[in-house]
Amino acid sequence: MSKNIVLAVLVAACGASDSAPETAVVAGVHDAAAGDLDDLVQAATDLQAAAPADHGWDARDAPSITAMREAWKRARIAYAHVEAATAPNFPEANHAMNARYDDYLAALGPAGDADAFDRTGATGMHSIERILYADVISPQAVAFESTLPGYRPARWPANEREAIEFKLGLCQQLIDDASQLRDQWSTAAIDVGAVFHALIGLMNEQREAVNLAAAGDQDSRYAQLTLFDLRNHLDGTKQIYAPFRAWIVSANSDAGRDIELGFQKLDAVYRAQPGDALPAVPDTWSSDRPSAADLQTPFGKLWRGVHACVDPQAPGSIVVEMNDVAVVLGFPEFL
Repeated sequence: MSKNIVLAVLVAACGASDSAPETAVVAGVHDAAAGDLDDLVQAATDLQAAAPADHGWDARDAPSITAMREAWKRARIAYAHVEAATAPNFPEANHAMNARYDDYLAALGPAGDADAFDRTGATGMHSIERILYADVISPQAVAFESTLPGYRPARWPANEREAIEFKLGLCQQLIDDASQLRDQWSTAAIDVGAVFHALIGLMNEQREAVNLAAAGDQDSRYAQLTLFDLRNHLDGTKQIYAPFRAWIVSANSDAGRDIELGFQKLDAVYRAQPGDALPAVPDTWSSDRPSAADLQTPFGKLWRGVHACVDPQAPGSIVVEMNDVAVVLGFPEFL
């Protein structure tokens, strides 16, 4: 969910002038993200430690693959919690750790990424995910990616060389990127206007994620954990939004009253769905004009609930309310 955040930040103002409320927000945002950045580095380190490196992977590696997947999920949780704070202030780190396979192929061109296991070409959490879950990738995700120039089917390391590359190349690159981000994280690096824009962007992207589901074009498409991502991004949004509350109230006591209610409603929409994957998308689904019958399916109910909560055209949605608050704080509205 990085592209729209970065685009939004490019048009965002630098933020309000120095003030006591703003200074408190900067400190609060810093502290809110610091622990999760430590968790991100630890999860990446644990993932690398669990990776077999003396042979190509096969069924006997099931315990190691389970351990790597669990560490990967912890990395996703940690990054989802900090993305709104770190992505606008460190866009290169966001791209390195959070770009998707199609993002990388767009830059690499028809040659694609000839070696999926080293630390060049496609890297980051989704590149690791693509390998870890190569045996369970959905047909929809394969159909989407197979049309991309430079596409190569996902697979596990086939021999010792590739296993070593995965452990000391791709995994080490994630550790290095996460460690660098953690070490650079300071109050001096935080632009609160850009952070607030990123918060609105993450809420807007909740809607886009469910729109893209039918095409197999969403985050965590290999692990089929998009609902897991959406929940964690909501938790992260609430976590990074919290330091802004006092400033918002001091600027206008009536501003932002409905944002917390919107968070609760969206949380209820997500909790109504079992598991961590999005519900099955009906074969006849259209995000432009969903039928009444399709809207009654589990996916349709989720889609409708998410849109009601975050659609920038829906009166009272989180995005609309946060845009109003952005104006109160002196930031431009989310585009």
